[in-house]
Amino acid sequence: LPACSGFPLIPSLASSGRRCERVMAASKPVEPATGGGSGSGSGLSRWQLALVLGAPILLGAGALYLWGRRAARRGGKGASERKTPEGRASPGPCGGGQPDGPGHEEMSPLDRAQAAKNKGNKYFKAGKYEQAIQCYTEAISLCPPEKNLDLSTFYQNRAAAYEQLQKWTEVAQDCTKAVELNPKYVKALFRRAKAHEKLDNKKECLEDVTAVCILEAFQNQQSMLLADKVLKQLGREKAKEKYKNREPLMPSPQFIKSYFSSFTDDIISQPLLKGEKSDEDKDKEGEASEVKENSGYLRAKQYMEEENYDKIISETTKEIEAKGKYMAEALLLRATFYLLIGNANAAKPDLDQVISMKDANVKLRANALIKRGSMYMQQQQPALSTKDFNMAADIDPLNADVYHHRGQLKILLDQIEEAVEDFNECIRLRPDSALAQAQKCFALYRQAYTGINPMPVQVAVDCFEDVIKKFPKCAEGYALYAQALTDQQQFGKADEMYDKCIDLEPDNATTYVHKGLLQLQWKQDLDKGLELISKAIEIDNKCDFAYETMGTIEVQRGNLDKAIEMFNKAINLAKSEMEMAHLYSLCDAAYAQTEVAKKYGLKPPTL
Repeated sequence: LPACSGFPLIPSLASSGRRCERVMAASKPVEPATGGGSGSGSGLSRWQLALVLGAPILLGAGALYLWGRRAARRGGKGASERKTPEGRASPGPCGGGQPDGPGHEEMSPLDRAQAAKNKGNKYFKAGKYEQAIQCYTEAISLCPPEKNLDLSTFYQNRAAAYEQLQKWTEVAQDCTKAVELNPKYVKALFRRAKAHEKLDNKKECLEDVTAVCILEAFQNQQSMLLADKVLKQLGREKAKEKYKNREPLMPSPQFIKSYFSSFTDDIISQPLLKGEKSDEDKDKEGEASEVKENSGYLRAKQYMEEENYDKIISETTKEIEAKGKYMAEALLLRATFYLLIGNANAAKPDLDQVISMKDANVKLRANALIKRGSMYMQQQQPALSTKDFNMAADIDPLNADVYHHRGQLKILLDQIEEAVEDFNECIRLRPDSALAQAQKCFALYRQAYTGINPMPVQVAVDCFEDVIKKFPKCAEGYALYAQALTDQQQFGKADEMYDKCIDLEPDNATTYVHKGLLQLQWKQDLDKGLELISKAIEIDNKCDFAYETMGTIEVQRGNLDKAIEMFNKAINLAKSEMEMAHLYSLCDAAYAQTEVAKKYGLKPPTL
């Protein structure tokens, strides 16, 4: 899931409290509202859906279909099947008598073709597909070539019979002929899409099902689910290839500082101690202290203080190779930066080694378990993730970080009551943990909103009010509260909360993205929304969430080439293979639309 945007990256399930916003949005039911336009009713508006891209919703990867919400509110067709053959390509009577009936000599070629087709339909309904194919073939040979709609129906019916025999190549061929004769033939397009799926022609399948979705105004769940399935498959395939060959990329300093700020018992993120600094340099203001001893780890800590993050891995490697006295710390710090640059494969051996070092500081081992557990969750291995978090709690039961980050895990696993318990334990151990208190409010809000707990939403809202009064300098509290207010359509107050976030953290790009999305949902102010998201990119040109959101908006505006450009920028910044797969899905969805527009002149409604 995207950086800077809700689901924490591999390093931690709570690398910033701000990331909870995406999880919160994802907790909302994605069901059509009854009546009302965009932003009204109980369902998610298209702008709220923009907030939850990539989250585990019904159509997780389907950014292609954000604007389909308007059609969905008018009532969908559900998962209706398209199995049976049909009489005609357009409304009207089916036509003449049987080929062997009275007056056969006087029947026109089209009537004879229709009669053969009708006989084929009887065979089809009886499950006699070979005989049905023979009749449909006869209908094709009898039909006058200028009768495009009728001829397309015969090809489509024969494709339906081939489908029952699982002859996918023949299905695709007949559907292609049907579409050539009738380019907006939904049944033929969808049947060809299914055949392409069986033949592993994912790109062609996606293009066909995209055309179907547009022609059906996004009202058939079956079509949309197939599109979503293929998008995810394409995304995973492309991400797997791209990710193993990617160049490591260090995140922005703001992102790294935000990540480390989510830990309170993390030894490696603490400043250099007095005894670790050189006496002659420790009092020089504005200058980085020089370490007192020749230690790669301590030099790495010094570079951290200087925000010279690119040298961390090389310096910690020196400590590890020398088997210095800070070896455990160096392994953990190197693993952390491997995770930050998206190299989980390199991080895991370091984390494994720290966890197995029985004589190491227990807080180092617990921190390594938290980070490995978060890595497993990012890799969609929740059982392994849960095991690591539980082990961390066993070996260091007074470590507040364990409960804070495990609470985040429980939220993602939809175990909300357990999440609240973990946040409560974190708060008990560290009453000054503003982030844990804000996230507890979020968990309570989700319980109330989704009906998990009959507690009224107002209880959670009051909890947020208490937190921002008690911790007025906690930006995450305002950010999470803003999301809850947005869900309740209290847009004006949500906007005020985002402004407070910006006052406290003017260099946090994520806040500008969410505030921009709020303008779109609240006032339909496209210019202001884009201005704020552009500001986010200006602040942090490595914030892939900003590029992703910009791409999503451009899709909705119909600027598909611009959208693809934005998605590709986000792809190059992705910090995990799963995140990259999601972004490829968005990009492929936009590209499929461009191809459909070229082939069939079909374009979805735009803003």
